[in-house]
Amino acid sequence: MIKISIIIPIRDEENYIKECIESIINFDYPKEALEILFIDGMSEDNTLDIIEQYQDKYPYIKVIENIKKIVPTAMNIGLKVAKGNYICRLDAHASYPTNYISKLLKWSQKLDADNVGAVCITKVKSNSYIARAIQFVMSDKFGVGNSLFRIGVKKEMEVDTVPFGFYKKDIFDKIGFYNENLVRAEDIELNKRLKRAGGKIYLVPNIECTYYPREEIVSFSKNRFQTGRWVILASYFTNSMKSISIRHLVPLFFTTSLLILTILSFIDIKYLMGLLYLLTIYSIILFFRVLKIKRDFILSVYILILYFILHFSYGIGSLKAFYEIIIEKIKGK
Repeated sequence: MIKISIIIPIRDEENYIKECIESIINFDYPKEALEILFIDGMSEDNTLDIIEQYQDKYPYIKVIENIKKIVPTAMNIGLKVAKGNYICRLDAHASYPTNYISKLLKWSQKLDADNVGAVCITKVKSNSYIARAIQFVMSDKFGVGNSLFRIGVKKEMEVDTVPFGFYKKDIFDKIGFYNENLVRAEDIELNKRLKRAGGKIYLVPNIECTYYPREEIVSFSKNRFQTGRWVILASYFTNSMKSISIRHLVPLFFTTSLLILTILSFIDIKYLMGLLYLLTIYSIILFFRVLKIKRDFILSVYILILYFILHFSYGIGSLKAFYEIIIEKIKGK
């Protein structure tokens, strides 16, 4: 029987961890061939208490401490102790169907892939307007670009990255572990490295997992800001632009244009006209995106606001990263 190690970085996940565990213990894959490694980043809520309730009944569930708290360190801790022939990286903010692992293994072997992943369906636990708007923008092309694992594919296809990858363990001997300089974007960088080494990554359409994003505007905005920031910093720390795709840079160009035109409009009114023109085009695009929402004006308004928050927060994060890089270069001199 092929041994599979599931590695799950966690930190303060009390609102999500139970549903995640319940989905995992219901996997149809033989339990004697599974090990579940929760790598805890010093949780301060009830996350560990909840996991402990399962450990007596399910001895293949283990918890390992991660004093550095960040995800790439958690993954590396897990990789060093994992006994499986395959590594499956899961997320506590998600739940998974019963056949999730068995299907990933099947497709990995069928495609001779180094990494395979599932389509990630975004859902929310709350029925609030904010939560539903976040769900919409995180599932739409105008919100996430050509991120295929979010918008879905019709047939299996080779891609640059997938969420919650299912890897051949020996690939890490070839390309190395996760880069611990990266607080975020570690999966993107690792998969780009895998591709450069000649590895194959596939997205499989008939496997889906359910992901639960942050459902408050402040936490959502902070998450997008940090994602935009670390996409740029990942390239700086790895000395390679190959971890960046065009979709990662669009919010940066949009935000920079807005800020430059706003500043210049105080000098010459023609720049104000340029700013209004850009915002008008953006608003028209948003209007056509929300036409999908019928007879719900309030939800449409929230979606318009969340689109702007997503793009602007992400773009500001990327700008902040460039500022940090410039300051670092100046200090280096």
